[in-house]
Amino acid sequence: MLCLRLLSVLAVLLPASAARADAIDLEAPRVVAALEQGLAAETGAGLKKDVRLALALYCDAGAMGSAEGYFRIGRILAKGPVFVRNPALANAYFALAARLGHREAIDHHDRDAGSAPLADDCGNFEASLAAGHFDLDGYLSALPSAKRKIADLIRRYAGHYGIDVRIALAVALTESNLDSRAVSPKNAQGVMQLIPATQERFGVRHPFDPQSNIMGGLAYLKWLQARFGGDWTLVVAAYNSGEGAVERHGGIPPFRETQGYVRRVLYLAGFAQPKKG
Repeated sequence: MLCLRLLSVLAVLLPASAARADAIDLEAPRVVAALEQGLAAETGAGLKKDVRLALALYCDAGAMGSAEGYFRIGRILAKGPVFVRNPALANAYFALAARLGHREAIDHHDRDAGSAPLADDCGNFEASLAAGHFDLDGYLSALPSAKRKIADLIRRYAGHYGIDVRIALAVALTESNLDSRAVSPKNAQGVMQLIPATQERFGVRHPFDPQSNIMGGLAYLKWLQARFGGDWTLVVAAYNSGEGAVERHGGIPPFRETQGYVRRVLYLAGFAQPKKG
C-alpha cells in the first residue's frame, strides 16, 4: 500500500529533482502522445469530452514516469467535475507528481483534505481503456494539418501491407502521436518509433521521412502478423517489447509498460481488450 502524506515533507527532496520536472518537450514520445490524447479527451478537442478517459490516458503517461501525467490527474480530481472530484485522492497524486520532480505540485496541495492511500498508482482509471469507444476519426480531424497528412499516408499504405488501418493508426498514435521528428531515450525515431536495428531490418534509410518510416513500421507489423498468426494482441505486444519477449512468456510479457501499451493501442483501434488472468 502506497500511502502519501504531507507534501511539505517532499519539498526537501525537490531541489535535486526539479531539473527533470514537467517540461513536456523533454518527455519521451509515448508519454507526450498519452498527454496530448488525454488533453483532447479532457477538453473535447476532436472528441466528446470524457474526463474519465482523460484520467486513464494521463495515468498511462504517469505509469511511464511522467510527473506531468500524475499532476494532471491531481488537477482534475481537485477541481474537475463533481462526479470525479476527490480532494484527498488529488493530494495523493500531487504527492506522486512531486516525488517525480513536478515543480507546481506542492502549490496545489489542499492541507484541509488529507491524503488518500494509493494501492496502485493507475488502477483507479484503467477501466476507461477497457471499454467504450474512441472516436479515432474525430481525434485525427482535430490534429494539425501536418499530422493529418501523416495519417493519410498510413491509410494509403496500410492496405498494401495487409495491416488493418485502425491498428496502424493506433500504433502510430501511441508511439509518437504522428510526430515525424520524435526521438525516444532509446533512439527510436520518427512516427512509428523505429530503432536503428529495426530500420536496418526493414530498409528504412531516412527515418525522419514520414513515408519511409511508416513503410518500415508497416513492414515490421506485417512480419509480426505472420509470426503470430494474425493475433493482433501478440503483434502489438511484440511491436513494443520484441518478438522474443512475447515468445518467451507465451503471450503479453508481464511488463507494465507493455501491458499498458497493448491496452492503449487496442482501445484506440476499437479492438476488444485481452482478458486478464
